[in-house]
Amino acid sequence: MTEPTGPAPYAELLDVALEAARRAGDLLRDGRPADLGVAATKSSPIDVVTEMDLKAEKLITGFLGERRPDDGLLGEEGASVTGRSGVRWIIDPIDGTVNYLYGRADWAVSVAAELDGETVVGVVHAPARRETHHAVLGQGARRDGVPVRCRPGTTLDQALVATGFNYVQATRGAQGEVVRALLPRVRDIRRSGSAALDLCDVASGRLDGYYERGTHPWDYAAGDLIAREAGALTGGPPGAPPGRELLVAASPEVFGVLRPLLAELGAARG
Repeated sequence: MTEPTGPAPYAELLDVALEAARRAGDLLRDGRPADLGVAATKSSPIDVVTEMDLKAEKLITGFLGERRPDDGLLGEEGASVTGRSGVRWIIDPIDGTVNYLYGRADWAVSVAAELDGETVVGVVHAPARRETHHAVLGQGARRDGVPVRCRPGTTLDQALVATGFNYVQATRGAQGEVVRALLPRVRDIRRSGSAALDLCDVASGRLDGYYERGTHPWDYAAGDLIAREAGALTGGPPGAPPGRELLVAASPEVFGVLRPLLAELGAARG
């Protein structure tokens, strides 16, 4: 993990976020049982939670409670604390749970800190990839301590674009139609199964763009800041911020074409 940099109070928040993500990542990497199974489902029978999601969220919330007892908290697996400091933590203990369940590498611990409603620190720690992205508001984005920038100067027809799919069958069908229409207009399309990592891959120039419908704040809070601090643009439907209706992140050249095209193709419907 990298050493935190930045002015107070961001330096302390980054230090806490990095440590929380590292501790959870160690637990998830080293403590994964060979017979890991599904502990619960959420929006559909294929939208799963494992016992390790629950253990990792408990570890993170416990650590944050010790280090920052006055802060608020929002976690994917149900953690919710109002707080009174102006800081709120947004955490996803495993972004890419199905990948983790199957032993694939594309999963990450996502930890973001908001100050008075604005995301100021983001950490996406991917133990199986052996890398960590982080960003501090106004200070750029880094992967393992090295500054990263999004890939510049790409036209849409040469763009490598990632997407994700909802776990509700009817929505997945509509999303498939968008992919069918988009595929002939781009270089190619990828699907990793982790919104946080897709956003970091846009930041690092491994993707030219990414879009998805149905994401939650814990899916993108950290990765959105990392992408923006790497020079990417992010948003929702034209004129709106990222949200459940649509999340788009891309280099400026691709974003200016991709977002209106997705609106035309109905990516925010379904």
